[in-house]
Amino acid sequence: MTEISTPPAGTFVPPSRFAVPGRIAVSNRSAARWQTATLTEIRRETPQAATFRFAVPRWEGHLPGQHLMLRLTAGDGYTAQRHYSIASAPDDEGHIELTLDHVDGGEVSGWFHTRARPGDEVQVRGPLSGFFAWPGDRPALLIGAGSGVVPLMSMVRHHRARGLDVPLRLLVSARGPEELIYAREYGAETTPVFTRSAPRGVPVGRLAGDHLAPLLAGAPAGGWEAYVCGSNGFAEHASRLLVRAGQPVERIRIERFG
Repeated sequence: MTEISTPPAGTFVPPSRFAVPGRIAVSNRSAARWQTATLTEIRRETPQAATFRFAVPRWEGHLPGQHLMLRLTAGDGYTAQRHYSIASAPDDEGHIELTLDHVDGGEVSGWFHTRARPGDEVQVRGPLSGFFAWPGDRPALLIGAGSGVVPLMSMVRHHRARGLDVPLRLLVSARGPEELIYAREYGAETTPVFTRSAPRGVPVGRLAGDHLAPLLAGAPAGGWEAYVCGSNGFAEHASRLLVRAGQPVERIRIERFG
């Protein structure tokens, strides 16, 4: 995933400590310091996206939806830093996963996609931000497009790893099946939306109110907490659809990237 924008004023929650009884407790003692992360595995997701798995022995955990800062240092001392969403569930102790698009001209994503090999070391700091975090304590309606599905997949994986009973649904938009990140992992909780091409019998078109209506009409008691992640254009489009369909504005969390 590419860089993450700051949540709107008044909505940011400092990552000092998050705790949900019986779920996860995460302190930020490690959030302020850089740690060494060793690349252990690279998995191709789509022609333009790959997952990079790291061993981080001193990682103290994260909440699904949080992100980290990653730093690369060249031989001449030049450094490049980027914010990336964490794709892995917090249950994956001592390891974290990032899924990165290969961005044209991108310093960091370009290095990962063309030069990185298992055994390489980078520096990471985090976890960061609690605004977009989902501890697993309330029904979650997740809506993402492209690499915006990365933090949402951390939530799905957490839901499965813990066997949570709380309802969770995912709507994920992609141009076509070949660009659907994590396609092999999706289950009954996921509805893919294809905007350019789709398998035979599957409609093609942009995310629309018809995709949201049955989910909102059948919302669990207390309603959904909605999480929207994607480009600026997608985030605006999806959040407006939610509001028109009756989702309370104060229960829509948005994370944009660019």
